[in-house]
Amino acid sequence: MKDKSRRSLGLQVEFAVSILKDGGVVAFPTDTVFGLGAVVAPGPVESLYQLKGRPRDLALPLLIAGYSQLEAVARDIPEAASRLAEKFWPGALTLVLRKSPAVPGFVTGGKKTVAVRVPRHSVPITLILGIGGPLVSTSANLSGRPSALNPNEVREQLGDKVGLIIEGGDLPGGRESTIVDVTGKKPVVLRRGAITLARLRTVIPETIEKES
Repeated sequence: MKDKSRRSLGLQVEFAVSILKDGGVVAFPTDTVFGLGAVVAPGPVESLYQLKGRPRDLALPLLIAGYSQLEAVARDIPEAASRLAEKFWPGALTLVLRKSPAVPGFVTGGKKTVAVRVPRHSVPITLILGIGGPLVSTSANLSGRPSALNPNEVREQLGDKVGLIIEGGDLPGGRESTIVDVTGKKPVVLRRGAITLARLRTVIPETIEKES
């Protein structure tokens, strides 16, 4: 039964790659919460914004398959970013860095920074490798609603508007990633998540939280 389930998951992921390449949006499990994904192109990204009801000035994160892909989407990568990535990637850490010129403004909400993560889950990694580049991704929920933790919760919020909801794969996390801005003198936690401030400080003691 497990082998059959794995084959089924593999077929779903293969189909998802074809949907992404055709400009569609897919939902998939990650190591944190269920995500929505699209390729870096105006039409697919606009579809993603519409699905979530997300304001266009709010940036969308990028998922990459490994640290080796970081220079393709970010520039002037500071030592702090490298140290945090070495410790927590793949995993529930999103880094905010200065964006590469290759990353278009329609992904970053017109900002000069980009949010990047390497997930610890085979499904998004396979999708990234399948499309041959970064995956524009955000949580699979309507803006302002709770993050989806399983396919049924994705359907409840987004209905049949998604090209495919990948059914298989465990969801080991259930909590969103921690977002850390590393563009300044000290790393700044912009959003609390699965990785605590205390754990971040074991790598860089100067890490602080954004004042509310």
